[in-house]
Amino acid sequence: MSEELAYAIITPYSLHKSRTGGILSRLTTRTGLDLVAVRMFAPSAELVTQYADKTISADDPQDHRIQELIYQYIRQNLGPDPKTGRRRRIMMLLFKGEDAVRKTRAVVGSFSPGRYGGETIRDTYGDLVLDSDGEVLYFEPAVLAAPTPDEAQEKLRLWAGFSDTEGGVLENVIAYRPGERPQRTLVLIKPDNFQLATGRPGNMIDFFSRTGLFIVGIRVLRMSPAQAMEFYGPVREVLRTKLKDVVASRAKAVLEKELGFTIPAEQEGQLGEMLGPLFGDDQFESIVKFMSGQTPGECPADQIDQPGTEKCISLVYEGVEAVRKIRDILGPTDPSKAPPGSIRREFGQSVMVNAAHASDSEENAVREMGIVNVGENTFRRVVEEFYGTH
Repeated sequence: MSEELAYAIITPYSLHKSRTGGILSRLTTRTGLDLVAVRMFAPSAELVTQYADKTISADDPQDHRIQELIYQYIRQNLGPDPKTGRRRRIMMLLFKGEDAVRKTRAVVGSFSPGRYGGETIRDTYGDLVLDSDGEVLYFEPAVLAAPTPDEAQEKLRLWAGFSDTEGGVLENVIAYRPGERPQRTLVLIKPDNFQLATGRPGNMIDFFSRTGLFIVGIRVLRMSPAQAMEFYGPVREVLRTKLKDVVASRAKAVLEKELGFTIPAEQEGQLGEMLGPLFGDDQFESIVKFMSGQTPGECPADQIDQPGTEKCISLVYEGVEAVRKIRDILGPTDPSKAPPGSIRREFGQSVMVNAAHASDSEENAVREMGIVNVGENTFRRVVEEFYGTH
């Protein structure tokens, strides 16, 4: 069976209710598909109208009445707010793999009156409430997905065509009270969370949702060695100096055991001065390899800017005191020192393999977001490479 692309759109209401992580976890663990792109959109009325018009289909196994409800829902809830004109946030997840469309749609689920349970995403996060006469009182689909590969292709081409102008790191999509000053900060969900198709990335997004902040940008990122070197560049000099005492103590113990005599404190300090920078450089190269898949020395010079082999998810969070709130829920660099309920306590393994990164200041957030370019349109590139540009 050949590979397919499948999408899942997380609706504005699901985003507002911070259900993003749970939905992502369901889709990654139960489909086993590869998450190849994610993009935030703030769709225009034009895009929403064109998408809605492609919704009702004879090929969709969903009941025709439900299709009509979804059509009306899209028209009313995905476009700009009619009262304020403010555009609404949606998140589009793009999966790749064998039988991807059917697998994705099966996990998303279908509506039927009287159905109760938690088997599918719509069972858990969606709602269809009817009155005693069978009239719809409330409807929320939670997630939208295509029923067939042909429809997935048609709709993905549509969204890709609008993805430069209506997607990326979103602006002006959150309303704030007078006097509130929002910040933006960067989060990287690190490569150790993507070794297997687990719910870890989604679970971590659930943790971050406790901050009450808003996701305004997201991207599947494969850091190049050059990006990793620039991103972690400020750490390099810290490692070269900070680790001198550690290296000196370890070198002293090894040499005393091997040579059979005691090394005085002065010479121990000289060992640190000599070996500390070398050890720091080695640790820095290990970080670059962990994040990109290659050390600078292993990578040919003409490939140092090429995407690496390791997958991350980069997110931009927005809100009041965003930097502090994200850092609080992340926890300190060393997972063993992180408090209960923090991400690094729950998911981290070591100082380097510590689950996630978050900017430590507004200034560093700006620097880091510039390096990883969360707004880069990898979504469109994946769609066009898969289906062709025509």
